[in-house]
Amino acid sequence: MKKKVAITTLGCKVNQYESASFVSGLQEKEAELVPFSHKADVYIINTCAVTARAGAQSRQLIRRALRTNPDARLVVTGCYAQIAPLEILDSSGLSTCIVGNGNKHRLVDIVMSDRHCDLEMHMGDIGEKKEICPLPVKRFPGRTRAYLKLQDGCNNFCSYCIVPYARGRSRSLSVDQVLEQVKVFTEEGYKEIVLTGIHVGMYGQDLSPEIDFLEILRRIVESAPSVRFRLSSLEPGEVSEDLLRLISSYDNFMPHLHIPLQSGDSEILKKMNRRYPPSHFTDTVKKIVHYMPEAAIGVDVLVGFPGEDDNAFLNTLNIIKNLPVTYLHVFPYSRRPGTVAASMKNHVAGSIKDERVSLLRLLDQEKRAAFYSRHIGEIRSVLAESKKNTLQLMRGFTDNYIPVYFNAPDRVTNQVVNVRIKRIEDGNVFGELVEK
Repeated sequence: MKKKVAITTLGCKVNQYESASFVSGLQEKEAELVPFSHKADVYIINTCAVTARAGAQSRQLIRRALRTNPDARLVVTGCYAQIAPLEILDSSGLSTCIVGNGNKHRLVDIVMSDRHCDLEMHMGDIGEKKEICPLPVKRFPGRTRAYLKLQDGCNNFCSYCIVPYARGRSRSLSVDQVLEQVKVFTEEGYKEIVLTGIHVGMYGQDLSPEIDFLEILRRIVESAPSVRFRLSSLEPGEVSEDLLRLISSYDNFMPHLHIPLQSGDSEILKKMNRRYPPSHFTDTVKKIVHYMPEAAIGVDVLVGFPGEDDNAFLNTLNIIKNLPVTYLHVFPYSRRPGTVAASMKNHVAGSIKDERVSLLRLLDQEKRAAFYSRHIGEIRSVLAESKKNTLQLMRGFTDNYIPVYFNAPDRVTNQVVNVRIKRIEDGNVFGELVEK
């Protein structure tokens, strides 16, 4: 009888990539994959720890699995499992296997093993890991775009961030493994690949011989000229003119970058251990616009960091107002035990954080509307993804990351098509298919 396995994933693109690798490995071993809401023999929970709320969600998923099948075995992995295994045991009991981030490559074998101990912990010191876990992926279930994890870990130790403690130091996939994964995705019919990592701009610095980040990007895009590529996120200091010249010189590298600002106040940035002044971020955005005037520019903002007074917040609000950015990802600061910021003084009240988050999310809507409006009447290339939405229209993203709805037959799903941007209505962008 096939083993029934259910999997759920919290958190970032890196976690999603790793879960897709688990799915690929389980399918090879002929496990029966079932939805997480169904009764299963084994539940895999790939957890997140970036906020306290993510840890709470992880515990909720553990309890939900046990309600669905009290006799099931739990396999808990991810960042929350790495930093808080005892909290997981408090939520789950003894029929649990905890797999640290440094041992994720062993997870499929652990799941499929007939040996069933009451409690297993496959942890190790993540800070001592020198090599990245090899986690090849065949397909992303239910996704038109594929994520490719080039790199894991982070050396920055921002004062609010638990990730370096959960993921360890920066480690890179070998060039051959990267290009092989691109080849697999291309052969599987993916038309777009998002290059991701915990700190992807550090790729190659730990390899021997060391390889320049720009060189791996060049080799990737040239290895699959028919595939669209995007970068998930880069630090402001990594967006060099050489990088922008490279991206803008390839038709299959999409004009879209995501860069974290976190704060527009110089003193708050110092307290965050972010190594750039606000003026550097401003210059970075202007460089992007110079080389790629059509580019979408996404920005991360962390609101309510300890010591953020009204003036500091206004500095953040004003710098974003005055920059030609496209959209914002706004996060309220969440105290994370184990980080430097958790013990800082002058924590911001929740009500004030909520008010500031609301103001920035309104600004996000304004920025999106302004960017989308600029492109009305233009024809853009769109990867048609799905009609599975409330409007029952085909939906996809333009090359410069505008989500657009349009009438199209099902046969264009997973195809790159031309769409003319027509109008914006209630924040949604609508277009029409332009037949070639």
